[in-house]
Amino acid sequence: MWKIGNSFAMLAPMTAGAELIVESGELRLWTERVGNPNDPAVLLVMGTAAPGIGWPDELVDVLVAGGRQVIRYDHRDTGRSTCLDFATHPYTLADMAADATAVLDGHGVAAAHIVGASLGGAIGQWLAVHRPERVLTLTAMMTGPMGHSAGPAWARAMAGQAPDPGDLPPPTARLLTHLAQRAALPQGTRDEYVTANLETWRVLNGDVLPFDEPAARRFVEASFDRTGNHGAALNHDLAGRHMTEDRLAPLSSIKAPTLVMHGTEDPLRPLPHGPALADEIPHSRFQPIPGMGHTLFSPGLPRQIGEIIREHTA
Repeated sequence: MWKIGNSFAMLAPMTAGAELIVESGELRLWTERVGNPNDPAVLLVMGTAAPGIGWPDELVDVLVAGGRQVIRYDHRDTGRSTCLDFATHPYTLADMAADATAVLDGHGVAAAHIVGASLGGAIGQWLAVHRPERVLTLTAMMTGPMGHSAGPAWARAMAGQAPDPGDLPPPTARLLTHLAQRAALPQGTRDEYVTANLETWRVLNGDVLPFDEPAARRFVEASFDRTGNHGAALNHDLAGRHMTEDRLAPLSSIKAPTLVMHGTEDPLRPLPHGPALADEIPHSRFQPIPGMGHTLFSPGLPRQIGEIIREHTA
């Protein structure tokens, strides 16, 4: 075992597709590197409750073919990484960002192109503000400003209350209804878990782009099989909604070239969230993705997004 900074990594061959367990404090994080370790690094940061395999292989392949090494990892409380009791070990967005830097340290990467989706986009913002030396470029997808908690607006929408001034749009009524119904469904068995989560991804995909059900099913089944604590990932909601002072730092301090991508049909964070984020980051570029929802489970979409990221990280 060897140490870089405050992070520990277990020795393993650093070859294309190599898995590596990285330690972040007391946590063990599963990571995977694909591509040539001498190429510029792209760190893929998944969203709420999703392990690293949520980044489709097709997207990874596009980046590797474009001369990037790609690192993806399981967040704490997902996949093969450590699961925690949030009541006794609460954590914040800053802690999850520290996990990301631990992953870079474990792979010997001083700075990387950071690509974050949803909650991963907020983690990317945090890094670009507080650890700018680790961020070559930032790509934020399906997300909004890290200093804006969507939780209260969602609660008002669930309660049928009018939005407050300044609220960004809450999730669509269809998604809120689905989530309320899903909360009452049993998910203890593998079949129950797959059925409930597959339907959630279908709703998150929206109705414009076709839904790649086989790809989503493979992901949901693999996600179930990768972890023994399927409820732990819900801790991400608690961490993501906890507004701390470090999240209120102005995004105007971000110097890394930034691309904000957002689906025009995103039911979880409707389209205005994307421009709101881009408006706070000087010299950022906003790119709407026609028809995309809050998922990459649509035929051809992973390749399209991969090509956009490849261009931005050139």
